[in-house]
Amino acid sequence: MSGCEDRISLRGLVLSDAATMAQWAGDPEFCRAAGWSTDLEPRAHLEFQRGIVLDPPADLVRLGVEFSGGLVGYVDLHGIEPRRRELGFLIGERRLWCRGLGRRAAAAALEHGFVRLGLDEIWAEALEANAGSLRILCGLGFRSTGTGDTEEFLGVPGVYRCFALSAGEWAAGDGDPALYL
Repeated sequence: MSGCEDRISLRGLVLSDAATMAQWAGDPEFCRAAGWSTDLEPRAHLEFQRGIVLDPPADLVRLGVEFSGGLVGYVDLHGIEPRRRELGFLIGERRLWCRGLGRRAAAAALEHGFVRLGLDEIWAEALEANAGSLRILCGLGFRSTGTGDTEEFLGVPGVYRCFALSAGEWAAGDGDPALYL
């Protein structure tokens, strides 16, 4: 990555982000991949996103992923345990998929969780059929911890694969913040 336009950054969400996130719901293929409802009216998606921005649940840290001057996704660190959270990441526009933004966003979320929040462990799960998410988690050094519930991903039934990464494992890894910031 050579220029600032290639860098991603994380930031707190602002009210105008709700409209951007609600727009992503207009793409049925995105909704299927992200597990979002395709039955809601655009206004309902907007109200839901506004609620998350204005009054997020106490157990959710959601940060916007910014790239090329705009919001392109978000990362979540979710959970009630003070030193352990679940990682989630999403890139909103399909035209931006498969460009490494999901990996860079997830890596930035790890940096935020371990450095800024002082977490001891971050865990994640992905359905077996979601090869992109599995690649990201494995590539970031997550270790497999087993399997979870059964669900479908894009019409393919499978189980969730569960992963975890400790602060020590993350610190010992070869992650370079310059690759994703």
